[in-house]
Amino acid sequence: MRKLPPLTELRAFEAAARHLSFKDAANELGVTPTAISHQVKLLEQHCGRTLFRRRPRPLALTLAGKQLFPVVRDGFGRFAETLADIKSGHASSHLRITTTNAFAARWLLPRLPFWRAAHPRLKLDIVGTDTVLNLESGEADVAIRYSLGPPLDGKAIELMRDTFYVVASPMLVGRKATKMQAVHLARLPLIEAAWPPSDTHAPTWQRWQRAAFPFSKRNFASLVSLKFQEELHAIEAAIAGQGVAICSNVLVARELASGVLVPISPVTLTGYGFYIVHRAGAGNGAAIKNFVGWAQGAL
Repeated sequence: MRKLPPLTELRAFEAAARHLSFKDAANELGVTPTAISHQVKLLEQHCGRTLFRRRPRPLALTLAGKQLFPVVRDGFGRFAETLADIKSGHASSHLRITTTNAFAARWLLPRLPFWRAAHPRLKLDIVGTDTVLNLESGEADVAIRYSLGPPLDGKAIELMRDTFYVVASPMLVGRKATKMQAVHLARLPLIEAAWPPSDTHAPTWQRWQRAAFPFSKRNFASLVSLKFQEELHAIEAAIAGQGVAICSNVLVARELASGVLVPISPVTLTGYGFYIVHRAGAGNGAAIKNFVGWAQGAL
């Protein structure tokens, strides 16, 4: 069982951190400033870290306090929303969605106006991260995972699969460069996003070369001049005309449609699946069902 500090300590900390004043926190909670100070000290003992810098004035949060405050604040906010929904008889009005940074920015975010129009009361808390959050422990309600096969940490629904294209800006290659030979590509700056070394399916230049030019003596991997840890940055560099990149057709769909990026090779690489994952029997099942249905209709 997880060991948590008493609720009174968290309430005192949240109010004091929000006001940056023990006095104002005490007025809000109907206690004395001494009581607020005592509760905060108990929480600091529980954490083993100082949460406030008390001298010199004014009161300020320490690094540990800044780390804890938004979590406690948002937690109390969710408690209040959920209790209000329960009291009113409405379904949960809040969903915490986790997905990769790239998918959040380039697929989900542009479609959010349509979500708000369809479900104005259902709020989304979107966590863009390449870290896999734990659905079982409640770190998120729904995850959009990116993997070769269905994830195993919940009920998984395949939303779509992607394909990787070699693309570049017309500023770099012109608008009619649809079938460049190895010798031509080797003269251009190559862009690559970092993938786990253990992922043999990753859309790297090495894998693409094996498919496109298996007998070429050139080592395309050694020609990469820009490598990014974030896939988003590799895409933005290609859009800016800084080089040729291997990009997911899902993530650059708008740019391919508008001509901001053009495919310069007929050879493509199979990608991965985007899976919507959630826990079976979750308490906010109606809200999850609404999100799944909307996402499938937004393709």
